[in-house]
Amino acid sequence: MEVQYSSTRNSGKKITASQAILQGLSEDGGLFVPDHIPALSLSMRELADRNYQETAYEVMKLLLTDFTEEELKDCIARAYDSKFDTEEIAPLVEAEGAYYLELFHGATIAFKDMALSILPHLMITAAKKNHVDREIVILTATSGDTGKAALAGFAGVAGTKIIVFYPKNGVSPIQEKQMVTQKGDNTFVVGIHGNFDDAQTGVKQLFNDKELAGEMAACGLQFSSANSINIGRLVPQVVYYVYAYAKLLKEEKIADGEKINVVVPTGNFGNILAAFYAKNMGVPINKLICASNENKVLYDFFMTGEYDRNREFKLTSSPSMDILISSNLERMIYRIAGDDADQTGKLMKALSEQGVYHVTEEMKEGLSDFHGGFADEKETAERIRSLYEDTGYVLDTHTAVASAVYQKYAAETGDKTKTVIASTASPFKFTRSVMNAIDQKYDAMGDFELVDELSKIGNVKIPKAIEEIRTAPVLHDHVCDRTEMKAVVKQFLGME
Repeated sequence: MEVQYSSTRNSGKKITASQAILQGLSEDGGLFVPDHIPALSLSMRELADRNYQETAYEVMKLLLTDFTEEELKDCIARAYDSKFDTEEIAPLVEAEGAYYLELFHGATIAFKDMALSILPHLMITAAKKNHVDREIVILTATSGDTGKAALAGFAGVAGTKIIVFYPKNGVSPIQEKQMVTQKGDNTFVVGIHGNFDDAQTGVKQLFNDKELAGEMAACGLQFSSANSINIGRLVPQVVYYVYAYAKLLKEEKIADGEKINVVVPTGNFGNILAAFYAKNMGVPINKLICASNENKVLYDFFMTGEYDRNREFKLTSSPSMDILISSNLERMIYRIAGDDADQTGKLMKALSEQGVYHVTEEMKEGLSDFHGGFADEKETAERIRSLYEDTGYVLDTHTAVASAVYQKYAAETGDKTKTVIASTASPFKFTRSVMNAIDQKYDAMGDFELVDELSKIGNVKIPKAIEEIRTAPVLHDHVCDRTEMKAVVKQFLGME
């Protein structure tokens, strides 16, 4: 049965998966959602014998139904290849009774590679399917990881350009160096004076600027998104939760049908939403544990049913989670509102205008699959240190938030369900924070000295992504105010 997509703010208009991927964001400002979530066509026992690429096909064929078998398999083969430093693509590592799903073995050593290595191929295929003759301009805001992963994915891809905005002082030094050294004539990186929410809001405004869209069309250009608001980002993320369960089953860590918990360090809500979709497709998941850092807007939402972004924005050691407007939560709101686009639109309007909205008690009951938790900076650092000292395994700051939240959850509830923790970035991406957590003596070292020391104490090879940027020249030094984003985009596209 074909899966069609509609906007969270207008459920009447249906489009295909390829059209939703191309468009990125709906014209009404809503996000595209599937009209139903199909059940897996293979049992978990059957999937246990599939590799990552085969599992990806079995999941994605059900959600991207207007792609042919040949098209999907070609996109998958191009995405999940030698760019990843392990054939497993997403290995599971057991430490202190939990299973860490390592999602950082791709080209930019963060989980965004899992989806952004395939999105360019899905997008180019979608353009051909829909006879699009305009050049696609990928417009993206990043809190650190999406930017580099998108740049790496789209660099040099014919028929595309990519523009990435990031908060100038809101990413780690390694994250920034990864972005500003990006090669490719079709790439453009801009730091903005502001935080991630400012960048994300500015990008959404550009998407909804009808006058700009008309000017671009006249120049043979159209916008699309590589942010997690694009359904082409979300669907590939469902795959690794299916794969993780099947892998645990194959290794006899769980019995067939035994439920697991999943813990996800959460900022924009896309990664944990993918786990929710996996559960709804038939993966035996019990609790979805949403882990927040000190910007705990999601924790407060799960506790109270009130989403309130009117609070101090905190810069933490887990910058990819420093977010107060979790865009993908809108897809969940639509779901718990009974697929009511009008109600969803009203809540999102309240968020935009007043910075706060409340869900009904009935809607709150629809969130029963989730448990919210948070870890502060001290708890995050302590978790990195204690796990390293006890096992030798080194976590990045984001995964440490999730691990600390899981520890608290297990202690509070006594829940002994086997648990998968999404490990979203390599510790090499946040070396200073990680090494300082292990021992303050490391703070005197330079960034790349820390890289070498981390490799030594963790007994882990330095990733290629880090080695490449040691001596790479800065190619992007653009910085602008958030009010200048439109002018900067037009300048790069040669429209002024």
